[in-house]
Amino acid sequence: MTRKSVISSLTAALICALSAHAHAQAARDSISIVGSSTVYPFTTTVAEQFGRAGKFKTPKVESTGTGGGLKLFCNGVGPQFPDVANASRRIRPAELQTCAQNGVKDVIEVKVGYDGIVIAENKTGSSLSITRKDVYLALAKNVPDPANPSTLIPNPYRTWKDVNKSLPATKIEVLGPPPTSGTRDSFAELYMEAGCRTFAWLDALRSQDEPRFKRACDTMREDGGYIEAGENDNLIVQKLTANKDAVGIFGYSFLEENLDKLKGAVVDGVSPTFETVSSGKYPASRPLFIYVKKAHIGVIPGISEFIAEYTSDKALGEEGYLAEKGLIPPTKSEIGKIRDDAKALKPLRL
Repeated sequence: MTRKSVISSLTAALICALSAHAHAQAARDSISIVGSSTVYPFTTTVAEQFGRAGKFKTPKVESTGTGGGLKLFCNGVGPQFPDVANASRRIRPAELQTCAQNGVKDVIEVKVGYDGIVIAENKTGSSLSITRKDVYLALAKNVPDPANPSTLIPNPYRTWKDVNKSLPATKIEVLGPPPTSGTRDSFAELYMEAGCRTFAWLDALRSQDEPRFKRACDTMREDGGYIEAGENDNLIVQKLTANKDAVGIFGYSFLEENLDKLKGAVVDGVSPTFETVSSGKYPASRPLFIYVKKAHIGVIPGISEFIAEYTSDKALGEEGYLAEKGLIPPTKSEIGKIRDDAKALKPLRL
């Protein structure tokens, strides 16, 4: 190849690269965010505040569930793919690997606070005070046989009183999230597995055969006791308002927003409140995250600035506008580290 042709080839490659970059900027001039329905109201609030500043367009935020959002996020790099994913659990190694396989090699993790997974009921209904063992026995597809607890049988319980004689004789009817939801994943870990492990042989199974343990503990009944209500937590709130005997599963923030209609069940002797969730006393507290595609920073306008807004004191601080929405803020020392890590744009390594 002659020197002239080499220069021509390099020039053509540079023009293509600049053209692709320009096309990406022209294709989308606002941030695209998908993911968790739990994190959705917090990110939407930040997006609205961000847009009001006037320098950048208000980001588009969609509620797709954590699993569905991370799948969309990891599908590739470019303006046709989301820039940010909301998540009500930490990204899994397999999801990060899928990201890398699709060219999404640098993912930035930002912890944005905490939430509690609550079991809520109609304010006029019977007040539940339950244990996580009760929840497991009420909702698992297969449960230990009362006559022979070392074997599993199809779930025979139809009412809460069948599960625990101290509970009301109301039908077990629980509205909860689907498998694509991070809330469902966290519920399985914080409720179902915790209740399952109160049986010694199932607890031992966890270290002996974890896949079998998870199948035994996490598989939900399919006979109407557990009803998948989709990714829209507001729909669960509406159904609980209409049915005083049903209970629902969602993030604490949705309970706080609807305390005029709903109340939270006492779990293992602890009521869900801002104080019990933030202190970790409530048994089903969890961290919340956003994930950012580093390759899109500097291409899609405003991503770095959006992260800065999300991690600012006015948003994440104890008196910040997200606390008013029900988010449990990180501690002061955590916020400093979260902000420093986000500013450094350091990719996640699991």
